[in-house]
Amino acid sequence: MMQLSIADAPFPDAPVVVLIAGLGGAGHYWQPQIPALSARYQVVSYDQRGTGNNPAVLPADYSMAAMAAELHTALAEAGITRYCAIGHALGALMGLQLALDYPQSVSGLVLVNGWLTLNAHTRRCFRTRERLLHAGGAQAWVDAQPLFLYPAQWMAERAPRLEAEDALALAHFQGKDNLLRRLSALTQADFSRRAGDVTCPALILCSRDDLLVPWQCSRELGEALPDSELVVMDWGGHACNVTDSDTFNTLLIDGLATMLPVSQSAVKEMI
Repeated sequence: MMQLSIADAPFPDAPVVVLIAGLGGAGHYWQPQIPALSARYQVVSYDQRGTGNNPAVLPADYSMAAMAAELHTALAEAGITRYCAIGHALGALMGLQLALDYPQSVSGLVLVNGWLTLNAHTRRCFRTRERLLHAGGAQAWVDAQPLFLYPAQWMAERAPRLEAEDALALAHFQGKDNLLRRLSALTQADFSRRAGDVTCPALILCSRDDLLVPWQCSRELGEALPDSELVVMDWGGHACNVTDSDTFNTLLIDGLATMLPVSQSAVKEMI
């Protein structure tokens, strides 16, 4: 059974938001957002199967549909049957998969630096990272990771922090086989023919200076989804929710307020 971190609801019947990380799979990726969300929503986060506190050997044919099914099942077992999925990169793809496979459960989507089908540039980036993994192992993968996540000057100004993050990532590395299987599931995912079937509203957030996923991928995603709003941040890189969390959180909370309205009595409780 997959472990979930389920926060207390801030008020009765508070909407549920489920935070889904990217390829790293770690729930703590969303730490900059959890305090802002917890005042208004019941927040669920988790380490994805094969990572962190949900260790497992992933099957060779692991897929995006399998990732979504695991999460959906874990939520149902916890009594959560309706939720908004907030996903980053791979997590955004999982959100799309959930909305297509379990439309009765997904009330809304927040898709951060996601895509319909893998962009040629993003494919090149992942191919390069995979070669680094084969040639240099976990150390090479971890060393390269920040280059794809963060703007250059932001990294330069936080060298000690990044060294600490690297050490933590190495200590909790998900394993070469698991990582390659998750990467394969990510690169094979293609929603270009099914995006029009998504019935829930979607907020699409991206950063114009994302090195890994060009912001135009989010524009294409917004054009394909029937009910979506695209918001482009000017700066922040692939991990814009970390590098400019104040701006990101404001956009996130404003977007969620439209998708997940709460009753006036609930608002009074929050005040």
